[in-house]
Amino acid sequence: MNVFGVDIGGSGIKGAPVDLDLGDLAEPRHKVLTPQPATPSDVAGCVAEVVAHFGWSGPVGVTFPGVVTGRSTIRTAANMDASWIDVDAAALLGDRLGGLPVTVLNDADAAGVAEMTHGAGRGRTGTVIVLTFGTGIGSALFTDGRLVPNTELGHLELNGKDAERHASTKAKEDKDLSWQEWAHRVRKYLAHLEMLFSPELFIVGGGVSRKAEKFLPLIKNVRAEIVPAALQNNAGIVGAAMSAAAAR
Repeated sequence: MNVFGVDIGGSGIKGAPVDLDLGDLAEPRHKVLTPQPATPSDVAGCVAEVVAHFGWSGPVGVTFPGVVTGRSTIRTAANMDASWIDVDAAALLGDRLGGLPVTVLNDADAAGVAEMTHGAGRGRTGTVIVLTFGTGIGSALFTDGRLVPNTELGHLELNGKDAERHASTKAKEDKDLSWQEWAHRVRKYLAHLEMLFSPELFIVGGGVSRKAEKFLPLIKNVRAEIVPAALQNNAGIVGAAMSAAAAR
């Protein structure tokens, strides 16, 4: 069974049909740049462009980089335009997609659900934290496979600022950090999370997971196991599609 997933990020919006049985993309994903400013209307237009690329006409799951409460109300938008706050995202996107049924959830929660079902967290119990490193840092917290939604642990304070401003992939790029320098920042962040939550496993996702061999071996003195996301940067798309299927 195929369902469509779209992953909205601070820098890019990507989507594809997903084979739910395999837990993987059924076709190569299509990506467009996130508009700046990332207003609801402009982002909705980009989502419609991605969906139209495939001629899709069924249910659509969409991730959003912020807190999503109730059915689909946006409560935070740290890396998007502030006009998203209090928007009913499913209604907005459904209207732009010509009435297609739309399900919306937090981007890291979507990636986490995909990794726990089809990826690096499959079969794992205890406390697992999935982290997506990109424009910000998204988080998904699981206890014995059950999601605690909207944790937003990228906004914990680290060195007097949001952790994502210190240890995100964007921070690495903006400050031109070496892999060693960035790994040191990520280690401090993981150690802080470990102090608070004592996880058995960290799953590191986002686009940087494709280069896990460049930085994961440099992260020392963290007790929890640390592994790269098996679905890498496609996890959000897969999780979005899974959510859309579950909602139906």
